[in-house]
This record gives sequence, C-alpha cells and structure tokens, in this order.
Amino acid sequence: MTFDFVREWVEVGKAEAKAEAKAEAKAEGKAEAILRFLESRNVRVPQEARERILACTDEATLMTWISRAATVTTVDELFD
Repeated sequence: MTFDFVREWVEVGKAEAKAEAKAEAKAEGKAEAILRFLESRNVRVPQEARERILACTDEATLMTWISRAATVTTVDELFD
C-alpha cells in the first residue's frame, strides 16, 4: 500500500511538472511572437521592454499584448 501511494504521488508530480513546462513553453512562444511582430513593424524594443515581455507568464496579459502589437507605434503603448 505504501509503495502505491508513493508511486501515485510521483506520477501526480510528473503530470504537474509536465503541465507547468507546457504552459511556460506556450507563454515563451507568445512572448517571442510579440517581439517578432513589433520588430517586423519597426517598433523599437529596448532591452528592458524585451526582458519584461519575455518574463511574462500571464496568459491574459500576453494575449492583450499580442492584440496591441498590431497597432502600437511605440513599445510603451503595448504596456498601457
């Protein structure tokens, strides 16, 4: 019984870690897409803004920034 509990606990931990890694990869992909989109539109992205975008893991914030990236003329407008 004890080994079954430990095995189940390990499997739950693995599943949680896999879900976290997937969410992080998804957020990273969105952040990189935002940067590419801004750069393709010739919007200057200073290092501080680049780091802020890449550090963001909030899905709603990233989606907002993706939408805004289509129309902003400065990176500051992205964050407003």
